[in-house]
Amino acid sequence: MTPTHFAFSSAFILGLTGLAFHRTHLLSALLCLEGMMLSLFIALSLWSLQLNSTNFSAAPMLLLAFSACEASAGLALLVATSRTHGTDRLQSLNLLQC
Repeated sequence: MTPTHFAFSSAFILGLTGLAFHRTHLLSALLCLEGMMLSLFIALSLWSLQLNSTNFSAAPMLLLAFSACEASAGLALLVATSRTHGTDRLQSLNLLQC
């Protein structure tokens, strides 16, 4: 495994562990998801550059578009949650009270 692959896979794993273990605030969960998507985008971009193929050149842009949609939906949920509940703490959210 090259050091570049190790760096991006460890960045993804760190984002995943941050998402799994630090679930106190919705904003921290969204930041972990964005870190994971950023590491996937850079790794996919480098992979398509290493292959020297034009078949995979649209894949990083498609992933970036989905990442932007995910970020906007997450921020909309963050604003809606903070308006209705007054906080973004995940412990205050209860699905049975909807």
